[in-house]
Amino acid sequence: MPKFGPISRADLIYYFRRSGFQGPLPGTKHPIMVKDQLKVRIPNPHEGDIGIGLLSRILKQAGISRSDWEAL
Repeated sequence: MPKFGPISRADLIYYFRRSGFQGPLPGTKHPIMVKDQLKVRIPNPHEGDIGIGLLSRILKQAGISRSDWEAL
């Protein structure tokens, strides 16, 4: 179960796949994860982890609550 906190890009992708998303697929500026008609942009690879603020915004776009995230 991922805690709600800084997370690596690889772990973010892993947990998004566990919640039914496919990808990452190439987008215009950032890769996207897709679930049905929902498309969520994820950060490009970079050094360091994805911070709490960005993780919160990504989960909000994906329609995943904090409790659902921690239950994965």
